[in-house]
Amino acid sequence: MAIAIIYMAKEFNWNHSIQGYVSSSFYFGYISTQIIGGVLTDKFGCRRVLGTAAAIWTLFTLLTPISARIDIYCLILCRICLGIGEGLLYPAIYSLISKWFPPEEQSRAASITCVSSYVGMVITMPVSNLLGSSQFGWESIFWVFAIVGSIWSVCWHFYGKSDPRDYPGISKEELELILKNQSTVCSEDNFGNYQSGSSEYITIIDDDHRIPKSENDMLLPKNQISSRPHYVHKIPWKLIFSRREVWAILLCQFFGALSFYVLINWLPIFYYEYFHVDIHLIGFYSALPYLSYAAMGSIAGYICDYAIYQLKINVLIVRKSFSVIGTLGLLIPLLLTTYLAKTSFEGLLMITIGFTLFSFQIPSYFVSQFDIAPKYAGVICGLGNTFGVFPALFCVALTGWILDVTSNSWSTIWCICSLFKIIGTAFYVSWAGGEVVIE
Repeated sequence: MAIAIIYMAKEFNWNHSIQGYVSSSFYFGYISTQIIGGVLTDKFGCRRVLGTAAAIWTLFTLLTPISARIDIYCLILCRICLGIGEGLLYPAIYSLISKWFPPEEQSRAASITCVSSYVGMVITMPVSNLLGSSQFGWESIFWVFAIVGSIWSVCWHFYGKSDPRDYPGISKEELELILKNQSTVCSEDNFGNYQSGSSEYITIIDDDHRIPKSENDMLLPKNQISSRPHYVHKIPWKLIFSRREVWAILLCQFFGALSFYVLINWLPIFYYEYFHVDIHLIGFYSALPYLSYAAMGSIAGYICDYAIYQLKINVLIVRKSFSVIGTLGLLIPLLLTTYLAKTSFEGLLMITIGFTLFSFQIPSYFVSQFDIAPKYAGVICGLGNTFGVFPALFCVALTGWILDVTSNSWSTIWCICSLFKIIGTAFYVSWAGGEVVIE
């Protein structure tokens, strides 16, 4: 939509405010399924949840051109429904990571997962640009990616598994490694790397006799391992909301998301209007910063895991340092762009540098739930994304209004984004935790 809306605005004669309404409507649906997505995946696994989500967003991607031709209200409703499907995505993925990866690989797994979406943007933005400028028009953008979504859904139906014990191709050695490491990550030997001032942690016991009372109960020979996946049957909501370590994640995502969603939705328009980039090149200009983000984000995840598990640096020092680097690395180039960049190339270079450093945020607060509550990673991810989407409900549309009333003052937009991002990082640095507090 970030690329397609440029073509749509020209055809339908939309001003910035209407463009903001269309872009922000997606997030009203996206926010509605974050928490329920985390609960469902932590309880029942992500195979069906993710499959259903993909079917929903594929359907409404296909319907987007039709709804836009009807009227603006139909388009907004379609975007809300598409958001409902996509809202289930990240809680399901984080729940999947917590079950499929040993703790020492979870930072890089989460990082690769996050940057993969940006790899997708690197591909889709130029492709969308080519499709929008072709004889098939901007409608073909949505048709093509609806087909891609359908193909992925079929593959996931046959090959996706919620739990490694359900996957027939996994080796006994790999399965035992995953289960063993999940059970020993909180052992006394590992508290040295995961202390944040107190070794207090809280254990939630499920009274259901069908659920193992200890993760060690699962460390059995393969022929004795239950085929029933170990899912959460009770969510300790009161305990989750009572921990400052959880609030560090939630508030960081709340304040930090404003700059993120403004950039996602308005960066192509910024290039087009501020630097007067040719409309046929917008997709390529928009893709390069995300390419640098994806490349550096993957490396940052490995650096983070190496620093914690090989160099034995305290996990909190690593997480907080990466968060600060990501924040300042983005904001400084972004603020300087409208003051120092004289050409579109200079602007692209500065924004690309900012996105490269911004990727260091991924193995910080995005993976903190694995440190403090690995069993409830999907739930906390859903909560974090819910808090993170709240600013998108108003900031994306508000950006259009500010541009209209300030005669396209992009420097004002970037200053507001910077302020909120700094506030979010301050909360994370102050309250983040580095050990399991909810088990």
